[in-house]
Amino acid sequence: MSATEANFDGLVGPTHNYAGLAFGNVASKKNAEAPSNPREAVLQGLAKAKALAELGLAQGVLPPHERPHIPSLKRLGFDGRDAEVLRKAQHDAPAMLAAAASASSMWTANAATVSPSADTRDGKLHFTPANLASNLHRAIEPETTARSLRRIFADEKFFEHHAPLTATPALGDEGAANHTRLCSDYGAHGLELFVYGAAGDTDPKPESFPARQMRAASEAVARLHGLDPSYTHFAAQTPAAIDAGVFHNDVISVGNRELLLYHQRAFVDAAAVRDWARGRLGDFHAVEIAESEVSLEDTVGSYLFNSQLVCPPTTDGSRGGQLLICSQECRDNPRVWNTIKRLVEDPQIPIDAVRVFDLRQSMRNGGGPACLRLRVVLTEAERAAVNPKIWLDDALYARLVAWAGKHYRDRLVFADLADPQLLDESRHALDELTQILGLGSLYEFQR
Repeated sequence: MSATEANFDGLVGPTHNYAGLAFGNVASKKNAEAPSNPREAVLQGLAKAKALAELGLAQGVLPPHERPHIPSLKRLGFDGRDAEVLRKAQHDAPAMLAAAASASSMWTANAATVSPSADTRDGKLHFTPANLASNLHRAIEPETTARSLRRIFADEKFFEHHAPLTATPALGDEGAANHTRLCSDYGAHGLELFVYGAAGDTDPKPESFPARQMRAASEAVARLHGLDPSYTHFAAQTPAAIDAGVFHNDVISVGNRELLLYHQRAFVDAAAVRDWARGRLGDFHAVEIAESEVSLEDTVGSYLFNSQLVCPPTTDGSRGGQLLICSQECRDNPRVWNTIKRLVEDPQIPIDAVRVFDLRQSMRNGGGPACLRLRVVLTEAERAAVNPKIWLDDALYARLVAWAGKHYRDRLVFADLADPQLLDESRHALDELTQILGLGSLYEFQR
């Protein structure tokens, strides 16, 4: 069946800031407390999404969440009117205020795990929102994420929505950032690769930073989605990579269609991953980048493997090769850039070209091109059932640029998070956005 892979990019929220909340995310900690520029951040993300749409790729957007999230602060005992809640939280528990104000929902690779209808037992497209149980600032996202996905993919004939897994460390689930689908064509039955950081008490574990994805969570999602066990593989991430700052698999590996590009230190047993894929895909390409060519330090610093691999449509309908979408940090690192040029020039590797984007506002918080998007494979009928207002075209891009210019600040520091005016600005922005995207009463605040 004919199908296309759509990218749904998260719009950066008005409270984008550098609070250094994510333990194990080197870039986030490095830039903690530096001033941020929310307006520049959302425009950088939109520019990348618009460029992909101009290539003919299906490109949608996902809304940011309400931040600061007053309901979360009230559940922690901060009472009174909204301004009082912010003031008390800033005074008594600034870390709680930072968590409630984080704009981390912009990284929609963590929004959910998605299995296309070609892979599932019931022939529906399945979504399971990630519980993001490892970090407080992200653990408050699943409820709004689930509500958003249900409104965008609403038709029960085509879409099956599951509740997030129980939010416990034993079932920590970080979504598509630890999930890769490989296939001969998007509409064909594909292979679903789940990568986990920890499984049981006796398995090797990282020593410096926590493993966020649990094998039990990945197995549960595969069961919920009705995946064929022979087309599903669970691979362990190396503890050394996690300790180096590889908090998600998409920081050290990226796959698309018949290509898997990964670092030598990505998997505990890379040979098992290759053998599994080669036994089921006739034209599978496994490209391993050696530690001697790109170190783990360069991997984390450049986010080479957090690039996107996309397949722009060709004018004559032929298969075509893949395009690598990478960050400016990749070009700035000579070793990484030489590796990218080698990949593009190698006729045996199906990467035809590279496009570089300035995503520094996101990168400083530890999120590259692939972090900003959730991939959803859609048949023609499924695509027609998606909320049409979320597809990015020239008109929507112009409206969103104007919207950001109207509502977003160009400088934000930690002290601003307790400003009631920022909360009001954010709510006005989200009010207008729900009208633009046709999402109704998506948020909890009342105006």
